[in-house]
This record gives sequence, C-alpha cells and structure tokens, in this order.
Amino acid sequence: MTQLNLSLRFVLIFFFAFAARANDSLHLATPAELYGELFVQVQTNAVFPDSKTFVDAVPRNGTPAQILEAFQGEQARADFDLAAFVTRHFVIPRPIGAEFQTERGADVREHIDRLWDVLARAPGAQPMFSSRLPLPHRYVVPGGRFGEIYYWDSYFTMLGLEQSGRYDLTDAMIANFAFLIDQYGHIPNGNRTYYLSRSQPPFFAAMIELAAARAGEEVYRKYLPQLRREYAFWMEGAQTLQPGSAHRRVVRLASGEILNRYWDDRDTPREESYREDVATAQGSDRPASEVYRNLRAAAESGWDFSSRWLADRKTLATIRTIELVPVDLNSLLYRLERTIAHACGLSEQPACANEMRQRADERKAAMLRHLWNEEAGAFTDYDWRASKPMQQVTAATVYPLYFDVATREQARAIATTVREQLLKPHGIATTTERTGQQWDAPNGWAPLQWLAIRGFERYGEKALAGTIAQRWVGKNLAVFRTTGKLVEKYDVVGNEAGGGGEYPLQDGFGWTNGVLRALLARYPSLASGS
Repeated sequence: MTQLNLSLRFVLIFFFAFAARANDSLHLATPAELYGELFVQVQTNAVFPDSKTFVDAVPRNGTPAQILEAFQGEQARADFDLAAFVTRHFVIPRPIGAEFQTERGADVREHIDRLWDVLARAPGAQPMFSSRLPLPHRYVVPGGRFGEIYYWDSYFTMLGLEQSGRYDLTDAMIANFAFLIDQYGHIPNGNRTYYLSRSQPPFFAAMIELAAARAGEEVYRKYLPQLRREYAFWMEGAQTLQPGSAHRRVVRLASGEILNRYWDDRDTPREESYREDVATAQGSDRPASEVYRNLRAAAESGWDFSSRWLADRKTLATIRTIELVPVDLNSLLYRLERTIAHACGLSEQPACANEMRQRADERKAAMLRHLWNEEAGAFTDYDWRASKPMQQVTAATVYPLYFDVATREQARAIATTVREQLLKPHGIATTTERTGQQWDAPNGWAPLQWLAIRGFERYGEKALAGTIAQRWVGKNLAVFRTTGKLVEKYDVVGNEAGGGGEYPLQDGFGWTNGVLRALLARYPSLASGS
C-alpha cells in the first residue's frame, strides 16, 4: 500500500470517527441544546400547559438548526404567533392510552391484562431529533404524559406483568435496562436525552431477583456485569472521600461510614419543567444553580416533590435534597450489594462475593446507627452536614422492612408508628404533611403500598399488611368502577383520586396496574371490593 493510500485511509478513518462522535453528540443533545432561544421562549411563555409536551415533540420538517433559523427570522414580525409556529414545525405528542376504551363491567384484572399491550412501546430507532432514546426491546410505559420507560416505575409494573403471564415483557424490560447500563453507564430516570444526567431509585437488583424467582439463578450470572456497573455508578468517588464530605451520590459521614444520597449531574432547570423550576429559583434567596441541583436530585429520588426534601417542610424554594442521606436509597443499595455478592458466589468469584457481603454489612450497620430514629419510632433521613437525624416520619420508613435491614423490634415500632401516623381510610399516606406537593398527604402511591404490605408481611405484621391491602385495593376499585380508569396516585383520606404537583392526574397507569394485579393475586378475596 502506497504512502498516499495510507494517508488517505487514515484521513477517512479520522473523518468517519469524527462524524460518528458528532452524530452521537447530536443524538444525545437535549431539546434545550438543540433549540436554544426557541426552547426558552416556548417554555417560559407556556405555549403548552404541560412543560413536558414540547421536550417530547419532534420536528415535523427540517433540522433543529433550520427550525431555529426560521424562528429567528420570523419572531420580529408584529404578527408572529409562537404557538402557531411550534404547531407548524413540530409533531405534538398525544397522551399514551388516550384511545383505550374500558369495557363496561369488565373485571379489573382483565382490564389490566388488556392494557399491557396498549402501554407497550415498540423497540428500535426513534424519529430524527427525538428526545426519546432508542431501546432494543419492547417496553411498558406508565401512560398519559409519560411515553417513555421509567426506571423505578418499571419494577412495580413488572410485578403485574408476572401475574398476567407477560414474562416476555418483564424479560424485555430487564434487557433494556441492561442495555442502558452498557450504553450510558447507568440507568437514567427515563429513556430521554433530558433524563441522562440522573438515575432513579435503583431497583435493577430487585428486578433481577423477580426474574430469577421464575427463571432460575442463571439470571443472576447473566446480569452480573450490569449489576456491578450500576453499583460503580452509585459509588463513584467513594474511595477518596474525607469524613464529612460528599461527591456526587456518595457521602462519607463525619464518623467515617459511607452512605449515599440523590444527585443530578446538572445544575440547570429541568427541561421538562423549565418554567416551574425557574419560578422556584426566583422565589429563593439562594443561588439558582443550587436550587436547580436540589430540584433535580429530588427528581432522581422519584419523590418530586415532597416536604421530605424541604427545609421548612412546606416551601419548594427551601429544597435541600442533596443534604440528606435517604433511607430508601440506602436500603436499595444494601440489596444491590447483597445481590452482587450472591451473583458473584454463583459465578465462582469468592473475592467479589466476600467484598460485597462486607460492604452490605457495613452499610446495614451504618443505617441502623444513623437512620434508625428511636424517638420517631421509624427510619428517617439523615442530615449528613449537621450529623443529625431528621424527625419527619414518611412512608420511606417501610423500605428497611422490604429489603431486610430492620430488626424485629424496629419492625414492631414501625408498625405502631404507621398505624398512628400514616394509615388512612384508603391506604398509607406518603407523609403527614399537606403542602400541595404530590408526594405528601393526602396522596398514597402504589409502590409505597406494596413495599409496606410485603414488608410488614415479612416481619410478621400480617394484620396491618392485610388492612393496608384491603383499604388500598378498595380505593382502586371504587375509582375504577366510577371512572373506568386506574390512575397514578390516590387520595387515601377522602373520596377523590389523587392531586397536587406540577401536572394533572394521569391515568394508564403502569405501576398502579402492576401493584393492583399483584395484590389481587395475594389477596384474591379483595377482588369483589367488599
């Protein structure tokens, strides 16, 4: 091969490598990065009532650069209509499942079984410049405004898929999450470009456990590389931390133990809630970037939003998520450590198994020391900067029951606390506070009911578990029989469906369907609603 041909070859290799990187960069660009000034104008002027609508829209014709150029050329006109411009240039998403008709008088289990295919999305390539990230297998979305897979939602959806015999969808979704870990180094909040800077409560290990209970322990060996890589994501920076400091999602307490917190790698307004976040920051006396980081971290927690994260327990502008070590996250990471240890043992990797068992034991000891709140009779979050426990009781206290962290004595105390403070006529409330935020009273959420019910069952508190199940299922069925819908959240105190938060009540609804289907398998007598 001549020197000229060699040179040409290297030039072509460089060109295609550069083009691939440029294409990847464009593929992963968020709507704010693609549309700049147009994005800001659309979101701040509330062209759509829901800020998520625009970030999920796709160009009708032309590239983002061409659309932005057209906008810059037209916006100075006296008769310029921003909403009309957006409608002309973008395909606006429709709510998922809007066309589905409930069969009058249908059994709720039959209703759920029919819904799975309505909520399932096809794999493969997405429209050009879509914010949705492609996945290789079919997946189930929550429904309504949520047209993408969500991380922690999916575990609770899988509970119902298993009961419906839809093992194909459970296995496909687990494979999708493994793909996301391989592709991006973690499981993002959802498969959207604007979600890549954060994750959600890490239920991947619980998903593996769910599949292994049906398909055998080979599942653990199959997904061990992804389990370890997810753990590395959550623990990044732990080895070099000094006491009383934090890095990304890891905290080393002043006493030296390692625990974790929620985080987001960006400190800008969430693109799907841009207008709302800007308004929140404007209402705070702190730097805007600090407010944005804490809002985003709360979104990683899945509890967006709750008095749990608020310094004054009522005002969103006081949010301080990253200052807290949460009981739910650390329960999940304890299970992840135990699961990796088990998978390493099955894979004949004794050093890995021993190391992960030791890490799990150390985390459990730290949780029992710092997150168990004797005065509250509950596990509570911990203020790592001030080295003191929070006093607020929330439904997160049931996580150590579900993931086998609590002692028997602690379980009895939690049962008493839940009966006295969180148990309501239609299930358990998320917190004791009424703030208008959706992860506060009077709302109850399907995943927290399931974790409480199964957690109390495992610790012998079967009467309380049965009471929560009966009240929650009764509420689900009452709303279903009246409206033909299963919804995202429920008012566990009054007669209404749930409310509050940044957007209207959504129906569909993935995790409600999954938990209800699973509960009716455990408590079949509740199907009558009596």
